[in-house]
Formats: sequence, C-alpha cells, structure tokens
Amino acid sequence: MASERVAYVNGEIVPESQASISIHDRGFLQGYSVFDTTRTFNHKIFKLDEHLHRFYNSLKYARLDPGMDISQMAQITMQVLETNLPLINNDDDYWVTQRVSRGISGPDGEMPTVIVESVPLPFAARAKYYKDGMPVVIPSVRRTPPEVLSPRAKIQNYANLVQAEFEVKDKNPDGWPILLDMNGNLCEGPGSNFFIVKNGAVVTPREQFVLAGISRATTIELAQELGIETREEDIDLYDAYTADESFVTSTSFCICPVSSINGSLVGDSKTVPGPVTSRLLAAYSGLVGIDIQGQYLSRL
Repeated sequence: MASERVAYVNGEIVPESQASISIHDRGFLQGYSVFDTTRTFNHKIFKLDEHLHRFYNSLKYARLDPGMDISQMAQITMQVLETNLPLINNDDDYWVTQRVSRGISGPDGEMPTVIVESVPLPFAARAKYYKDGMPVVIPSVRRTPPEVLSPRAKIQNYANLVQAEFEVKDKNPDGWPILLDMNGNLCEGPGSNFFIVKNGAVVTPREQFVLAGISRATTIELAQELGIETREEDIDLYDAYTADESFVTSTSFCICPVSSINGSLVGDSKTVPGPVTSRLLAAYSGLVGIDIQGQYLSRL
C-alpha cells in the first residue's frame, strides 16, 4: 500500500510530494485553467460521467485540449482514486478533481498541463453547518457577469469568489458568501448553488447566470420526483429575506441548510433543516446510499 496519496501529472502517476509543474505554466502565470470535481460516497465515485461531460464542455469553451478523450480521463481518474482509497478510513471520502491548464509553449506548440488528484473531504470543518445551519453573508463583491466570462464553464480563476470570501470572513468567520449579479439578484457562491423554498416551491437562479452544478441538477430532479414544484427565476434580496427555507448545493455538501442571510433568520430557523429541505436531503441520502447529514455530524 502506498504511504502517501498519488496524483496524475502529464502522463505519470507520482506521489503528491513529487508532483510539480513548470514555473512558466500559464495556469499559474495567467490563471488560465479549467477543472471539475466530483466526490465519493462510501468510497464509490458519484456521477463521474456527468462531471466529465461538463469538464469537457468547459475545456471546449476555454479552447483547451487535454490530449485525451473522456474515456481515457475516466480511466486515469479511477486509477488515481483506487490507489488513494486505502489511505483513508472507512467513514471518510474523497474529492476527486481533474485540472487542465494552458501549460507552457514549446517548439511543437501548446503543451497543456493535465492533473488528476484526490483529497479527503473536510467533514470536521464543515459539520457545524449541518448542526446549526449555514449563515449566508452577501458581500459587496459582485459575481463576474456572463458578458465577461460564462459562469457555466468551471474556470479555475476564482479571484472574484475569493475576494468575496475574504470580505465575508472578515464579517463572520463562519459565513458563507453568496454573491449578487450585476442586477442585484442572488446567484451563487464558491463552488455552490443557492436555493430558496417559498410556499412549498423550490426556486433557484437561472442556469444562464450560474454554474450548472451537478448537485443542483440532482436536487431539482429529486424535487420533481417528490412532486415538489421547481422554478428557475431571479431571486432578489426581498425573496431571500422572506423565504420559508433556504439551502445551498455543492459537490461536498450535496444539500446544506441555510439558517440566516445577512443575519436575518430564514423562516423558522429554530428547525434546521426545514421540512422541504429535509425531504430533499433524505432523498439525496437515499440516492447515494449514505446519511449525508449524519456523515458530517459524526465529526462533532
């Protein structure tokens, strides 16, 4: 058994301590790279095909060629994951990430950098959100508009989101940023989509203005299977403040209840998660074969 995790870097699977890229890599020099991330449940990868399909759409948008097709990327992903699985406990799971940058220019033209890696999910650090709910804080930093860069492509340049996170953490160290778009509507946060529940309906911003999250799509599908009305529409601050419930979705969280927005309690936040969020979280747990909330709460 390996003593440390491995990663795939430009054709080789190497120990992470030996993984390196050029100082001239344009992913570093220009912030120009694309990535996608899925996770495991009970050590089994979830919706890899969907994540890789989105990844390759992002690559096409960014005009990056990884030099391999989706099936090869899937094989490498599974090889890295299976090598690293023995290094975590039975009740732990991994984030699994693929990255492609512009790499360096060589005599033969473009030489993209291709990386596949896995890191343990931060259950202990995020368990508090499942116990008390997530305090959402809306920063002054606005989300990069789609006229500048499409949010539907998963671009590695997170400067916009990181600046928002810095601002939020200064106000509330536990706060989670959800950014407004240029029209003043709530859109998304770092690696996360935003939802509200109003009069029994689940509402989320339109896909044109946010990353089309796999967890977002899964949640919408589950809601429809449960007979819960779903809508994609603009959500302004009034909608958020008067919502009955709210939650975020992401690869790691799946579904995580929101307790407050800018300090204003969401609905009856004495009960977190609320009834609709609880139904969706239970359905998601049934889909992946693990108690999602319980996996986090067990780390408290």
